[in-house]
Amino acid sequence: MTVRTRLMIVTIFGLAVTMAVWGWIQLRALDDILTEQQVKRLDDVAETVGTYYQHFPTRRGLSALDIALKEQVQTDIRLARIDIFSVVNGDIEYIAGANRVPYNWSETLVGSVAEKLRTRYIKLNTEGGPALGLLYPAILSGKDKKNRVVIGVIAFSQSHAEILTRAQRLLMVSSGGLLFVILLVLFISYGWIIGRPLRGIIGAIDEFQTGKYDRRIRLARRDEWGHLADHFNSMADKIEQVLARDQELNLSLEERVQEATHNVVQLQKEVNQLQQLTALGYLTATLAHDLGTPLHSIAGMARLLLESDEWPPDVGRKLELIVRQTQRLDTVIQNVRRATRLPEPHFETISISELLNETLPLVEPLIQKSGICLRVDVEADIPLLYVDRYRFQIAMLNLIENAVEALPQEGEITVSASALPGGRFIAISVQDNGPGIPFELIEKVREPFFSTHSDEGMRGLGLAIVEGIVKVHGGCLEIKHHPDKGAEVILYFPA
Repeated sequence: MTVRTRLMIVTIFGLAVTMAVWGWIQLRALDDILTEQQVKRLDDVAETVGTYYQHFPTRRGLSALDIALKEQVQTDIRLARIDIFSVVNGDIEYIAGANRVPYNWSETLVGSVAEKLRTRYIKLNTEGGPALGLLYPAILSGKDKKNRVVIGVIAFSQSHAEILTRAQRLLMVSSGGLLFVILLVLFISYGWIIGRPLRGIIGAIDEFQTGKYDRRIRLARRDEWGHLADHFNSMADKIEQVLARDQELNLSLEERVQEATHNVVQLQKEVNQLQQLTALGYLTATLAHDLGTPLHSIAGMARLLLESDEWPPDVGRKLELIVRQTQRLDTVIQNVRRATRLPEPHFETISISELLNETLPLVEPLIQKSGICLRVDVEADIPLLYVDRYRFQIAMLNLIENAVEALPQEGEITVSASALPGGRFIAISVQDNGPGIPFELIEKVREPFFSTHSDEGMRGLGLAIVEGIVKVHGGCLEIKHHPDKGAEVILYFPA
């Protein structure tokens, strides 16, 4: 239902009720006026009759009065009857009268009028139609106060009813015409007062919803529609400003995201290089240890042989060549060790949450590619760590990459951190729900170059590197196997 229809219904109902009440009031007022006029006329008739009776109370006078009353009733067709009653000590006696229609006055009503000396009128329904009756107490001068005379006059009120009927009909016709004119004016004025500005506002809102944020409502009015248009325009200005600021923030955010992404990529490259350098350092250290001992033995034996003078010159030159080549190999090994040596650790106090926030984004591409769920659980109010930031990242990356390799698709890795009782150590755990590590291999996986994978590559250095990093920080590494729950590697760092 539209606003116009509702407005029409409310207007029709309101006007109908108002006009009905107003018409009823007008008809009541007209009825009272007509009744008052008729009562006054009857009162004059009764007063005239009473005056006549007062001056001619004899039997001849009553006979003449009776004839006069009959003539008056016959002459005035509006009069229905005239009656004169004598009331003595409560007894009511009919004295004289004339009538056109039969009617019996109530003795109680007649006695009440005689006693109270107050005029009473009543509306009646007679055989001749509706009528108005009047009981008038006549005051007789010089008579006994207990002897009272009451005059009853009844007049037809048919003309009265006809006037009311015509007035009612005229009122209904005029009210209907007025209601029609008002509705016609309201219908015509609706389009100018409500319809046109409402269509303009709705059109502006529709265009605003489609993205035309520069759309404004142009209404040069000072009524409610003008105030609504001003508020809408003010709201549109604020929304446009907010959208402009939002666009600026989005551009700034995109630049910051690009910058942060670039920083993460650079950091990942640095960590990968450091991780490779660490692995190469361990490899070099192992080779230096495995090759250095036999080289030193060869060089020592060659020097002992050179101390003897019994060798032919050709053999001596070969022994000297052996000594020089072993020294050369030892120098090469030492140079490689120096070249792959990690920089000195740089310890700093930092929160675990900050470390994980820097480290976990580096493995996010690998996690997403593998379809693995990564959960992080850091205990509240955990103490700060005093660690080398980059070595810590290398250790965590190795553990997470090992867990990813051990997991099938849609596996789960949980990284947790908590303080041990006493607060001296902080435990950082990486746990997966994969097949786990067999109990007999738990100690072997710590050894360099031991790997459960058969493919080529620099395998077997991950846990060895992690354990070396933890030892540099004064901590230790623990490996746990949970049946049907995967493996867990725990790093203990001093708090």
